[in-house]
Amino acid sequence: MADKKIRVTQIGSPIGRPKDQEATLKGLGLNKMHRSRELEDTPAIRGMIRKVAHLVKVES
Repeated sequence: MADKKIRVTQIGSPIGRPKDQEATLKGLGLNKMHRSRELEDTPAIRGMIRKVAHLVKVES
């Protein structure tokens, strides 16, 4: 499972959101709208994505 990748794209702005959600986006490597990152599919990354699910789009 560790070699599997997922693409995460930021579709929502962190402006006006709690600071922990903004920090989670930065932890995922996202800091601007419509920016994408290829990340390892791990439970830790999945947890971060779940926290900001309303701000990101996930593709396998």
